[in-house]
Amino acid sequence: MNIPSTLKTTGRAALLGSLALAALGSVAAFAQEAAPAAAAAAPAAAPTPVLDTGNTAWMLTSTALVLMMTIPGLALFYGGMVRKKNVLATIMQSFAITCLVTVLWFMFGYSLAFSTNESASMNNYIGGASRFFHHGITVSTLWLPGVANIPEFVFSMFQMTFAIITPALIAGAFAERMKFSALLIFMALWLLVVYAPIAHWVWGGGFLGAAGVLDFAGGTVVHINAGVAGLVCALVLGKREGYGTTNMAPHNLVYSVIGASLLWVGWFGFNAGSELAADGLAGAAMLNTQVATAAAALAWMFAEWIVAKKPSVLGIISGAVAGLVAVTPASGFVNPTGAFIVGIVAGVVCYISAVKVKHMFGYDDSLDAFGVHGVGGVVGALLTGVLADPAINALGKDASIVKQLYGIVFTIAWTAIATFVILYIVKALVGLRPTTQEEVEGLDISQHGEVVP
Repeated sequence: MNIPSTLKTTGRAALLGSLALAALGSVAAFAQEAAPAAAAAAPAAAPTPVLDTGNTAWMLTSTALVLMMTIPGLALFYGGMVRKKNVLATIMQSFAITCLVTVLWFMFGYSLAFSTNESASMNNYIGGASRFFHHGITVSTLWLPGVANIPEFVFSMFQMTFAIITPALIAGAFAERMKFSALLIFMALWLLVVYAPIAHWVWGGGFLGAAGVLDFAGGTVVHINAGVAGLVCALVLGKREGYGTTNMAPHNLVYSVIGASLLWVGWFGFNAGSELAADGLAGAAMLNTQVATAAAALAWMFAEWIVAKKPSVLGIISGAVAGLVAVTPASGFVNPTGAFIVGIVAGVVCYISAVKVKHMFGYDDSLDAFGVHGVGGVVGALLTGVLADPAINALGKDASIVKQLYGIVFTIAWTAIATFVILYIVKALVGLRPTTQEEVEGLDISQHGEVVP
């Protein structure tokens, strides 16, 4: 058969086109098969941490709750327990400490507690200077990227509220007898020399945290620390004028009940917020806080009822605070039954400490900073080592009373020695106490020129 030349040319073109399409199809098929193999062979790139808005919202809320614990919570709690002539001075202490610590934390405290020291050996004991004045932190900087994913600014602010309430708690031990100028100098030095290092030891990468000391929300860092410092202050300053002979009953327990109630509510931010996330462990810490507080309040009330024959308002609110203190280190490690046990033990032990032991030894811990916070913190820290439940928090599997004692001993030693030295530095600079006449008149008028009508 004779085929025209034009058709021959067209046929050759079609044949070449078909071959080309077949070749392209084979290449495409090979590429599709090779792509998954190449992807499997290449290491997966780590996802870029993204801000967790749920965790951030909870931490913003928790931060506000913890700040409320000091102003107005602690201010009213302490203010109602002093005599009327000292109520303004006592409330002023909490408010002024809030302002002072805020500025010092922003400038130096946060970096000393939570940055990494350039010297690996020194990092066991104190942070570095890289975060002074919050240098290097931006709105995009995350704390615990890949875990909590909250802004570092928020984490710093949350920790600031802990740094605020800790020295404010100390003031309860020397209420009604320290000069305001002395208080400001003492608190500034104490924050940087005592609080910031101990916070670093436990939470900032220091040696106590590395040793396995468990402190979920501040039993060691806050309460033992403040309670022991308060006892040293009470011993160095001596007793209030007329202590043991003059009526020093609280002037307004209604203020104190309101203050204790604000402390209780704010403590949910303190304990549940320390998880740094809105999750199941935060919920467990919240429930544990409620159970332990109620149990301790009832335990103190019934102990007092048995011994003194009447349950007092001051007793039940003091018991509640004792429960809050004791459950703080344990809140994220124990189950609710453990929290119940912590509360009962703390209520009874702190009642004995604040009411009986204080009078037995004769020291003037004015508002029981040591009797409740120091002793309650020790009770909670020790029971954390006994009652920690790995089903609540996996870190609890390595808990031991020996490790907890290790943390307690180092905290007590450093706090006691450093507080003693700071007090004598302040005494040399401005003196610690007002004159006898000024103290008898009251610190409201002698230190601030104001009185409650």
